[in-house]
Amino acid sequence: MEVTRKNFQSVLPQVEKAIAEADFICVDTEFSGLHASSSFHISPLDTPEERYQKLRKGSSDFLVFQVGVCTFCYDEENSKYETRPFNFYVFPRPHSRAAPDCRFLCQSSSIDFLASQDFDFNKTFKEGIPYLTSTQESQLRDSLEERNKQYNHFSSPAFVTPDSGAEAVTTKGPINIPEEHKDFIDGICNTVQEFLDKEGEETLPLPPCNGFIRKLIYQTVRQRFQSGVHLAAKTDEKKQRYIMVTRIKTEDDMKKKEEEKQAAELAEIEEAIGFSKVIRLISQAGKLIIGHNMFLDVIHLLHRFCSPLPENYEEFKALTKCVFPKILDTKLMANTSPCKEVVLSSVLGDLLKQISFTPFKKPEVVIPEDFPQYKLDDSNLHEAAYDAYITGICFTALSDYLGSLQDPPVTHVSSDAPLVKPFINKLFLMRIPDIPYLDLTAEDVLPNREHVFHVTFPKEWKAPNLYQLFSPFGNVGINWIDDISAFVSLYKKDQASSVMSTLCKRDSPYKIMTFELFKYGMPERDSKKRPHPVDSSEEEPKKKKHLNVDAPVFVSRSRSITPPTPEENGEKMEEDNLAPDSTSETKTEQKMFEEPAW
Repeated sequence: MEVTRKNFQSVLPQVEKAIAEADFICVDTEFSGLHASSSFHISPLDTPEERYQKLRKGSSDFLVFQVGVCTFCYDEENSKYETRPFNFYVFPRPHSRAAPDCRFLCQSSSIDFLASQDFDFNKTFKEGIPYLTSTQESQLRDSLEERNKQYNHFSSPAFVTPDSGAEAVTTKGPINIPEEHKDFIDGICNTVQEFLDKEGEETLPLPPCNGFIRKLIYQTVRQRFQSGVHLAAKTDEKKQRYIMVTRIKTEDDMKKKEEEKQAAELAEIEEAIGFSKVIRLISQAGKLIIGHNMFLDVIHLLHRFCSPLPENYEEFKALTKCVFPKILDTKLMANTSPCKEVVLSSVLGDLLKQISFTPFKKPEVVIPEDFPQYKLDDSNLHEAAYDAYITGICFTALSDYLGSLQDPPVTHVSSDAPLVKPFINKLFLMRIPDIPYLDLTAEDVLPNREHVFHVTFPKEWKAPNLYQLFSPFGNVGINWIDDISAFVSLYKKDQASSVMSTLCKRDSPYKIMTFELFKYGMPERDSKKRPHPVDSSEEEPKKKKHLNVDAPVFVSRSRSITPPTPEENGEKMEEDNLAPDSTSETKTEQKMFEEPAW
């Protein structure tokens, strides 16, 4: 269902009902860009914290254009899911002068991609649903309260001088009207007097004018006509501000009009909160939230609709867990054993095609008549609601596949089943093969990278020079940093201890240091400052244990759920479509992954 500013209020009760009845909720976003700097790139040697900091700095200035929310409710009697996909167009439109006036970036490649998918930008900018964070909402309410206090000053012989600014000063006596505005203000007063002398019309719209003139009108008219008129600021179709004068006969009428005015202002704030109400409903429901490769989606949903992203990594984890108590990333499921053995590509569109064939079984899904009847093909890819819809289908197929490996097989695996728990609150990390996920509820597992070395070399050096330098140690992978430096990784990790003693020579044109020394300024053996070190001999068992926190070990014919190991997962780190729902690299950055040393 397409939701814009025009039908948001009428559709909101349906959204609330769908969320309340859902077994799980799938989300997806489309945004105006991926990363703000041309030098931005993700590295296979990032830690989860480093990846977060890169995404926070590189993506927080972009806007979310569209949010897809798709609810899934399982009908046990008919063994099928009923799903409700909502496609929200969102845009931070300021409803008043006091409202936030958002500045944002656009990335030409992202805009070009969305345009190629027939994205309706006019609908976003013209009919997009507004939104506010909790802090912005509080500031608007405080501002409204302050304006109402000032209005009370205008309604008495004491008034606020129009040029007093933020530090309002209450004075008594004649109003100081600048000479150049006296004729205009006198004309306004004459017009109001004529309006009051005539019977018939109950309201009089005054000509549009700027804020300073409006303040002069408020003060002058209220002082001259006392309780005979009520003044309220309005906005016309061309976004011009003007004052509406209403005839008042009694003090009760004045009080009623003022109450109506303040109620209308509060209603404006409620409308401005807009789509943030949907995120709050999802958060309060406490249901399982599912996305595909959703790290960037989570970052944008938090930053735009909840709270500015914290600089501190642990605070980000806490914020995410607070807003979304249970989240699951289907890309992690697809790249985790035993699913990864039968998933050839975990790109969302490819994954949807694969679950149509054995060993998977595509679930039966019913969409109510008043919702779009999606076809499971590529025609709607990168519409946020459709992507959320097929994410839910892929989740159920992957979950049921895990159930089919049980002894005896489990036909339907629910979203709160023990088989699903190992994947909850873990976000897939693109192109970090030895750290497959970010853990929101525990310390991240960081691998030992003794086999990685930082090398600086002459500008004219190319890849063959580095291969030749490290040839005594077998095959290596090169992760380029710039034209004169790179990380070199050994395939034969047991050779790592010999590299420094063999290659470090005086007067050589290159310089080599261990990964730990370059990263943390310490030798490998000094691990006091290194966050959460993992001994190489214990690395794999810890990963297995860590992924199955608070859940029984899943056994499927002698196989267990384990994160992708470096060797097994090297071919799984394919590049997702250059789409706003994935973290992607430019062609220049792709050279870092030509020969992964994992």
